[in-house]
Amino acid sequence: MYERILVPTDGSETAEVAVEHALELAERYDAVVHTLYVVDTDSMSLTLGAEQLDRIEQGKFGEMDEVRERAERATDYVADRARERGLEVVEHVSAGKPHSLIAEYVEDNDIDLVVMGSHGRSGIRRTLLGSVTERTLRSTRAPVLVVDTDEE
Repeated sequence: MYERILVPTDGSETAEVAVEHALELAERYDAVVHTLYVVDTDSMSLTLGAEQLDRIEQGKFGEMDEVRERAERATDYVADRARERGLEVVEHVSAGKPHSLIAEYVEDNDIDLVVMGSHGRSGIRRTLLGSVTERTLRSTRAPVLVVDTDEE
């Protein structure tokens, strides 16, 4: 039923809960796990200069230690958990609008299911920037399993 499962991640706790759901499904269906971290250039444009933003948009994360480390930490979390379960995993990092790049990745890699957290940001910032999950639901034809956590 599912041969390729995508787990977009921002490294948040909600994303980590989604990872567990995705890996359980991948084990059940012997699926390849894909993990994707998107450097959100819209939100970064508020804090970075034009030269730094240009480097990110060109995919030159190696020159920006903090951005590269955050992306690697997020995708490595997924990859390490997948490998612990004996699953094949593909890691990818890109930059742009998260929902658009998730939808593009789904299409380009023939993804059968997307498993993602309901949100990574919270409060005002989430409201101002909109929900990546909600936009992903509208941007892709693949099924999307949205995982939430209790905020007690």
